[in-house]
Amino acid sequence: MHEPRPLEIYDQGPPPSEPVFNLPKVVTWLSLVLIGVHLADTYLLSRDLRYEVLLAFSFLPARYLPDAVALYQLPGGEPAKAWTFLTYAFLHGGWGHLFVNVMWMAVFGSAVARRFGTARFLVLSAVCAVAGAALHLALHFGETVPMIGASAAISGQMAAATRFVFDMGGPLGAMRRTDEFAYRIPASGMAATLANPRAMMFLLVWFGINFLFGIISLPGAGEGGSVAWEAHIGGFVAGFLLFSLFDPVPRRR
Repeated sequence: MHEPRPLEIYDQGPPPSEPVFNLPKVVTWLSLVLIGVHLADTYLLSRDLRYEVLLAFSFLPARYLPDAVALYQLPGGEPAKAWTFLTYAFLHGGWGHLFVNVMWMAVFGSAVARRFGTARFLVLSAVCAVAGAALHLALHFGETVPMIGASAAISGQMAAATRFVFDMGGPLGAMRRTDEFAYRIPASGMAATLANPRAMMFLLVWFGINFLFGIISLPGAGEGGSVAWEAHIGGFVAGFLLFSLFDPVPRRR
């Protein structure tokens, strides 16, 4: 009887390599959209057209003053009062601003996307962007400084991730798992999340950094802008409070 040679038994070729970037498709595509918009805005548009795009799609509190469209001759007219609650999130003030947002979405947004799926993830992100703009409007009504950036939406993603990633068996919790089940563990209620030392430490650091932005006006939006920290707060609170409405995993009992 023919004895197989050792090479025939064990030489199965090199093991399959893991992908370098193992991100959910929705996070990858959304990142590419943000990068593509910024590339077009930076390199394809003239200076005057860039200014028109900024006025038409950024969130501008002055737009909501009586007769603001006639006074400032803002492009977009009345419909822009609605769409800019969302479109501002697709514009960025510089490559640094964009890089930070894409990086945080890759870390925390990926966890939420794996749990929620594409549709729920996109809707939650949009709702948090709107919530961030709404709080910014309430605190800066009538101001003429435009707000841009996806930070409010990504802050909401970070808040939603907080509701489960630090739980027992979660990807950042005690006794953590590294498989897909880590993103499917039943989430704790808000009170239990606030009682979790890991989650509370994250919340304290996150809010502390954002209040620091507000107190000392650190530059962070690019091109001389400053961080719209109130919009971050609005998006974060929305993501934290509305998590259960989007979560497809049954609640922890």
